[in-house]
This record gives sequence, C-alpha cells and structure tokens, in this order.
Amino acid sequence: MKPQIRPATPADAATISQVIIHSLRQSNALDYPPEVIAQVEKSFSTESICTLLTQRQVFVATIDHRVIATASLDHDVVRSVFVDPAHQGNGLGRQLMATIETLATDANIEVLRVPSSITAEAFYSKLGFRKIRDEFHGAERTIIMELRLPRAAGRDVDHGQYLRD
Repeated sequence: MKPQIRPATPADAATISQVIIHSLRQSNALDYPPEVIAQVEKSFSTESICTLLTQRQVFVATIDHRVIATASLDHDVVRSVFVDPAHQGNGLGRQLMATIETLATDANIEVLRVPSSITAEAFYSKLGFRKIRDEFHGAERTIIMELRLPRAAGRDVDHGQYLRD
C-alpha cells in the first residue's frame, strides 16, 4: 500500500514518539554513544511531541493509518525527520522532505536549514543540502546544513535598483 503524508494530530503523539525512539535506538545508535541516544530520547517523549505539535508544522507518513515516519518544519528549520527502521530506504524520508520543501517554498523561505545527525548527513546531501558547519553539544555532533530553495510561483521578484556613479 502507498504511504500517505498528512499533518500530524495530537492523537499521533505517542506513535510519533515510538517511531523516533525506535529509530534513534536502531539507526542513530550506530553513530552515537548510548549516553547521547538516551539524552536525545528525552526530547521525544509523548508529552514533548504534544508540545512540539503546537510549535511546529509536523507531518507524518502512514501506511494503513499507522504512523511510520515523521518530519517537521520550524520556521526555516527542518526538524525531527525520522523513519521507522523497518521502512527506511523506501523513499518515505524523501517524500516527507518534498512536503516540507513545498511548504517552505510556498512560505517564501529562501534557505532551508537542518541540524543533521551524523546518521542523516548523506541523506540530506542527496537532497541537495550542503554542510555549513559542525556543532557539538557535549558528545553529540550535529551537522548544520542548508538548501537554497527556488522562488515560489507567483512570488514577487526583487529587481533591486541600479546605482549610478
């Protein structure tokens, strides 16, 4: 069955939390020590997800009405892109990112940023993001990446003014 992408609802919070924690433990644990995974997990409890739903535009990918992936947009920053490990490599992350990019383009966002994990750096690179810098939060390395977006259809073009000598 084909996955469906839709906005997340509060009823999805527990499942979103489960998908993220499962992905952290299986996929991200290959690149980060257990103490970093345990610390990051704390940010994705069901209660934390409920709060994030009020602060960001959160999307889920579902198959048979079951949440199997998530991604969100926080102004011009992509956040919390996770795919259940059993469904990784099937294009769900790419589909969610296409949704996020369309949303950002329609909002006239020119540069989309993402704080990438080591695990996801190659994924974002394939989507056209380029590395800007590394940030460290204790033992946790985050790669700050960005993507210049095309102008939205119908968007006013800034022609600027020519300066005369």
